Formats: sequence, structure tokens, C-alpha cells
Amino acid sequence: MGKCFSKKLSAPLAAGAVVVLALSGCSKGNDDDAKAKDWAGTVCDKVQPQLKAIQSANADITKAAEEKDPAKVQATYESSFDKIAKAYASMGDAVEGAGAPPVDDGKNTQTGAVKELRDTAKAYNEVKTTVEKLDTSDQGDFGEGLKDVAGELEKLSKTGDHALGKLQSGRLGQAMSEQAGCQKPESAPSKEA
Repeated sequence: MGKCFSKKLSAPLAAGAVVVLALSGCSKGNDDDAKAKDWAGTVCDKVQPQLKAIQSANADITKAAEEKDPAKVQATYESSFDKIAKAYASMGDAVEGAGAPPVDDGKNTQTGAVKELRDTAKAYNEVKTTVEKLDTSDQGDFGEGLKDVAGELEKLSKTGDHALGKLQSGRLGQAMSEQAGCQKPESAPSKEA
């Protein structure tokens, strides 16, 4: 039971993290604009711990795939979704706190990215609440409930990231891709996106 549904949850969850990792974009801009680098440094220094938190949560969900006790699976998922929600919210705060990026239409780019990050945080909190309400006394019912959660995660993984895409384009994207803090954290081998 746990193994099958946990794997169904892991794939969409990892895909949802791609929205966050859009901040580590590989733009081909070659403008060495100091303002863009300063802005990127401000954001990326605060993003790195959040990327690590998401990576840790994904690892916990993957480990839960081997768990047979529904109550333990539930507790792991609740904790993991909480970590992910907080990470997205913190990234939204980082982008907001950095001010408008030094690009054309910077204020709208910033506002859009902050909204997407906060909307994603809210969506993970809603998934966490759904998991909290699942009945763990019956493995069959719990497994069916996890199917619904997997469906919600699949939808979440397909949410738009247009505003975040603007952050990773042009000279700003180049500046962000050069910041260590906006790079995907390296740790123990995993299958995360």
C-alpha cells in the first residue's frame, strides 16, 4: 500500500519543485550588469536554504515509499508538505524583499513571481490539510485518499510559472544562474527534478 501510493506522490511532488528551481535558470544573456548581479545575489542567498528544505522534503517522501504504517506515512507527508509550503512562502518573501529587479517592467515581474510563489505555498498547505484529514485506520481508504492527493499534486506540478520565467530570462536570468544560492543544492544522490 504505502510503497505504491508514495511513488505516485513523489513524481508530481518533484515536478512541482521545478517551479522553484526555475530561479536557477540558464539564460544565455551575456550582459554583466552589476545591478542585476546585486539583485540576484540578494535573492539567491535567501533561496538556497529553501531549495535545500524542498530537497529534504522530497527525500523524506521518497523514504516513506517503503513505510507500511499509514499513520507514519501520513506524518511524513504532513511534515514534508509543511516544509515545502514554508519554503515557497520564504522564497516569495525573498523576492519581495529584494525589491523590483533592475529590468524593464521590474515591479510587475517581481509582483507576479511573488504571487506565484505564495500561491504555490498556499496550495501545498491545502495538500497538507487534505493529508491530515485522511483516515489511517483502514489501509484501503487511506490509499484511496492518497490517490486524490496525488491528483492534486499533479495539478500543482502543472501550474503556471510565467512570472518566474521572467526572472530567469535575459540579463537577470544570467545573473541568477551565476549565483551559487540559486543553483540546485548538491547532496546525497536522489531522483528529484
